[in-house]
Amino acid sequence: MKVVKWILIVVGGLVVLLVAAAFMINPAYKVERTTVINAPPEKVYALVAVPAEWKRWSEWNRRDPNMKITYMGPPSGTGAGWAWESKSEGTGSMTFTKAEPLKNLAYALKFPDMGMQSTGNIALVPAGTGTKVSWSNEGNVGNPAMRLFVPFMDSMVGPDFEKGLANLKALAEKP
Repeated sequence: MKVVKWILIVVGGLVVLLVAAAFMINPAYKVERTTVINAPPEKVYALVAVPAEWKRWSEWNRRDPNMKITYMGPPSGTGAGWAWESKSEGTGSMTFTKAEPLKNLAYALKFPDMGMQSTGNIALVPAGTGTKVSWSNEGNVGNPAMRLFVPFMDSMVGPDFEKGLANLKALAEKP
């Protein structure tokens, strides 16, 4: 009986410690990756400003080729977007909130199942004969339980950005 009581006290203490730690973690996060693509901004922008093109290079789409996608708004630029349903990638939507042709694309990303939303940006900067592409996403998880994931967001999302940028590079560099 003493062992059970001791175990309950230790487990209870760990739960209290975990909850206290969650409240102390800053709920804000930012993930960013950059690459240089040996293609002009015109070619790269055409692949990022059109939602239907993302399935050709985004790692999320590649992981689930059976993802159900619904496009909305104009075919490209500000207001263009899509929603998806996927067994492996969850349910969500992305809408382009600001498009500066050949320079920048801002977006809003929503994951209703997790009660999360974030904003992101894809910046294009001429780099010699190529284009420097910086892809970022930032948000505030809010929920104290979700705050426990904030220290790991870069290592959880960053590799997807790296793979997506590598896929985008390979696609844009094709003649």
